[in-house]
Amino acid sequence: MSRRLPLIVPSSGLSRRRFVQGLVAGGVMAGLSIPVLDVLASERKISQGTAPVLRGTEFDLVVDELPVNFTGKPGMATTINGSLPAPTLRWREGDTVTIRVHNKLRQHTSIHWHGIILPYQMDGVPGISFAGIPPGATFTYRFKVEQNGTYWYHSHSGMQELTGMYGAIIIDPAGPETIRADRDHVLLLSDWTDEDPMRVFSKLKAQGDYYNYNQPTVMDFFRDAARDGVGAAFEKRKMWNEMRMNPTDLADLSSKTLTYLTNGITPAGNWTGLFRPGERVRLRLINGTGNTFYDVRIPGLKLKVVHVDGLDVEPVTVDEFRFGPGETIDVIVEPKDDAYTIFAQSMERTGFARGTLAVREGLEASVPKLDAVEWLTMRDMMGAMDHGSMGHGGMAGMDHSGMAGMSMMGGDNMTMMGGMDHSSMAGMNGLAVPSTKARHARTEYGASTDMRVDMARTNLDDPGIGLRNNGRRVLTLADLHTPSGPMDSRGPGREIELHLTGNMERYTWSFDGVEFGQSTPVHFKYGERLRVILHNDTMMTHPMHLHGMWSELETPEGKFQVRRHTIPVQPAQRISFLVTADALGRWAWHCHLMFHMDGGMFREVVVS
Repeated sequence: MSRRLPLIVPSSGLSRRRFVQGLVAGGVMAGLSIPVLDVLASERKISQGTAPVLRGTEFDLVVDELPVNFTGKPGMATTINGSLPAPTLRWREGDTVTIRVHNKLRQHTSIHWHGIILPYQMDGVPGISFAGIPPGATFTYRFKVEQNGTYWYHSHSGMQELTGMYGAIIIDPAGPETIRADRDHVLLLSDWTDEDPMRVFSKLKAQGDYYNYNQPTVMDFFRDAARDGVGAAFEKRKMWNEMRMNPTDLADLSSKTLTYLTNGITPAGNWTGLFRPGERVRLRLINGTGNTFYDVRIPGLKLKVVHVDGLDVEPVTVDEFRFGPGETIDVIVEPKDDAYTIFAQSMERTGFARGTLAVREGLEASVPKLDAVEWLTMRDMMGAMDHGSMGHGGMAGMDHSGMAGMSMMGGDNMTMMGGMDHSSMAGMNGLAVPSTKARHARTEYGASTDMRVDMARTNLDDPGIGLRNNGRRVLTLADLHTPSGPMDSRGPGREIELHLTGNMERYTWSFDGVEFGQSTPVHFKYGERLRVILHNDTMMTHPMHLHGMWSELETPEGKFQVRRHTIPVQPAQRISFLVTADALGRWAWHCHLMFHMDGGMFREVVVS
């Protein structure tokens, strides 16, 4: 990772496009006494955006703050060893690694090893697996590496992940490499805000769609009226107004506050990965954002997806894929021209991260325009629900009248005790097929929940809003298959159902209408095989991450699909996965959108 000074740019000269794309030389600043001309000269010699690679079994990581400038506005980043992204850690399967983390911050810190199977005391979640690392202290992580593949690590303290504390982990297999490639590049995609993240959070609490650039306009109304008729356009607006919801509220943040980064480099900085014509190039893509779902494509190249969440999958060739915070996807490409753009547009279509694959430094390919914004459909809002059964205010069958105090009920509520447990149903159907009937907890009727989906869809072949029928072959969950099959041949002994819930006006997020501070742990019995159903009662996609254990996604028919550590659940979708509770201890389970996690969509899992 190169350390470099920002260009000196008058603040009044920053156009919005310049702000969105960032500064060419933006990044970690050091050596402030070096003349700017020397910096500009050095920029032409160094390789931008390449994090240091640390190999071996013993590592020292120093957490500190450093000044950064991505947009023309100086800020402070949380860095590891003075680098953003943090150093790439290269381990070998079967080794025992020792990592000493030295905290030079004025606050506690932590490191979570995302997707790594290890003892819970090493998982790095303050308040769950350990107390955190105090200022001035050193904590030593030590564990045996039991897997191989592409992973990453990040802080699990405060907003440090959003301010730069994240890095890649590449684990070499103990035996031969299963994926053949001539060249290997890590692309860690992230996002950056010049605002204090807590200030961003407070704005969202005051107004959930504060950063939404794509509010419906009069021009949208005229477009709909010309296409569908004035009456239909009016009814469409009336419906959304009655629901007090916004059909373009696809993400909490946008380029109004975010700058999108590839390996710590802004779009204007143009991270470049080199190749020779004829090479098979492996791109290890990691979504290390605090908030952003990216839709990734390389115009002119097919993407052969070979590895997801650290595990090989049966190869599938696509033009594009969407992935959210926490997910990793490895693809093989075979470039033949001199330069290609790696284009990662944000799901809400206000900005993009980008890089270039090229035969030499300095080359660029054309950058696509952002796709048009699409509105959420009623299917996204209500799944398979009959629209005529909508209740009070048009809200997906939920009557809010007289319900305000009901979230305080349920001390004996099964959800408050860790999820709706349906193990008693085993004798009726053997739990061979996941249940499809929604079982709403009583705690969902309250101020923390603004909608409820009664008939969620269960299909896995939907690429998601903005990617349907776009003329490109887009990856879906239904395309992914782990060739080695399930880890455990047993069927589930019981079924737990949890609902992903929220209230956009209050900007609260929860499981079953219960925010983390009011919830009790979910209990798994050590050694058991169980099914977990996640039912999304919100209008947003949530990347759900269960620490410590693999989540084995299944089809609606109960057939094994793919092993994951982070599973995206779309609006009004109901998915299920099997878990073997083979890891004793206390574990975190949460949405990996940072403000959703902090807003309450977080639970503790206890395996005992």
